[in-house]
Amino acid sequence: MNQTYLEKRDTARNQARFYRLTVQPNLFGEWTLCKEWGRIGSRGQTRLDYFGTENQAQAGLSKIEEQKRRRGYLS
Repeated sequence: MNQTYLEKRDTARNQARFYRLTVQPNLFGEWTLCKEWGRIGSRGQTRLDYFGTENQAQAGLSKIEEQKRRRGYLS
């Protein structure tokens, strides 16, 4: 299982956000990219995307992680 956790904090704009990405296999032989995001301290929202191979799911994780880092999210 591969996991990335990112945060973005900006006190001037009252922002405290998180983004968690996880790649894991499911029971049907597919790979799942689980995306969780929201305000730090809240449950946030979750979305699952399904991929045929682990490499495709990892590529999806890398793409989203790169986008979030460009928007100011840090590890």
